[in-house]
Amino acid sequence: MDLADALNLLNVDLNTGSGSGKPSRGGGGGRLPGRVGMTVLLLCWLLLGVVPFAVAVPDFRLATGEIGTPGTLTVVSCTALGKGRYDCRGRFVPDDGGAATMVAASPDSAAGDVGRAQLTPEGDRALPSGTKGVLSAMAMPALGLCVLAFLPYSVMYALRVRRGRKAAVVGGGVVTAASLVLLVVAVVAASS
Repeated sequence: MDLADALNLLNVDLNTGSGSGKPSRGGGGGRLPGRVGMTVLLLCWLLLGVVPFAVAVPDFRLATGEIGTPGTLTVVSCTALGKGRYDCRGRFVPDDGGAATMVAASPDSAAGDVGRAQLTPEGDRALPSGTKGVLSAMAMPALGLCVLAFLPYSVMYALRVRRGRKAAVVGGGVVTAASLVLLVVAVVAASS
């Protein structure tokens, strides 16, 4: 007895995984999840696309000066952690003339970098402020936008709506391209 015989005993079709025992017709696309399964999948997709926006809010607030303490950050050291990762430390001097403190700096920094920064309310790290900080903070929302780009098409497919699918694909392609450009700009800004 081989595997095919065992599956025949269980009445399972090798092509579709269904229990009909009848040969499948077509190219083996399989069946889609039911309404509940598809709803769960689409909600997970939506959550995966929205979380980067929520995660980026504190960085945007810091970069725009809404929270934190403005000042100047001088990167003192960067220690290689392996696999292209670095742990950087810097000296933050607040604009109000307070005492300088040692803080965690962006891992994209290099020893000797000096620039405008915003100290987090916790006082443990400083992030770039101004245009560089805002562009750096855009990386996560750009990634989220890329994830969400084809969600409208998938919802239309799941609901079996035919009208407008082509526009949803074109729109998804445009949004993906734009978000990838924004992502590259954000990563380059963060590393410069």
